Amino acid sequence: MSQLTRRRALGATATVVAGLVLTGFARTAGASSEPRTADPKPNAGHEGHAGHAGHEGPQPFSETYRGRRIEGAPSHGDGHHGGYAVQIDGEELHVMQNADSTWVSVINHYETFATPRAVARAAVIELQGSELVPLT
Repeated sequence: MSQLTRRRALGATATVVAGLVLTGFARTAGASSEPRTADPKPNAGHEGHAGHAGHEGPQPFSETYRGRRIEGAPSHGDGHHGGYAVQIDGEELHVMQNADSTWVSVINHYETFATPRAVARAAVIELQGSELVPLT
């Protein structure tokens, strides 16, 4: 009959912990690869292709969010912006469209969003009342 030693118990514990950690990382990686979106089924199936709403790019917006004025509209400036300009209280928020059609900003550069409006709202939250300093 084999005897349980401290070395074997620690080895078994380390193996179990490593397996749980790897499983947690796999679940986290799978969940974070999808862009955030308010509508889980935008243009589901493209029934009839009426309007082609998902193919023409983000719509302009102008609203007050948490006391800050956010605006966004298509632009004809630099191509690396994705052809879209976003402003917070009149100052430009540098936004970029990724290859997978998600959006990022200089404020939330490692977090992707489904629309420029969502990027602007996340930047307002992240700024916590601070002024947006333009990039020069």
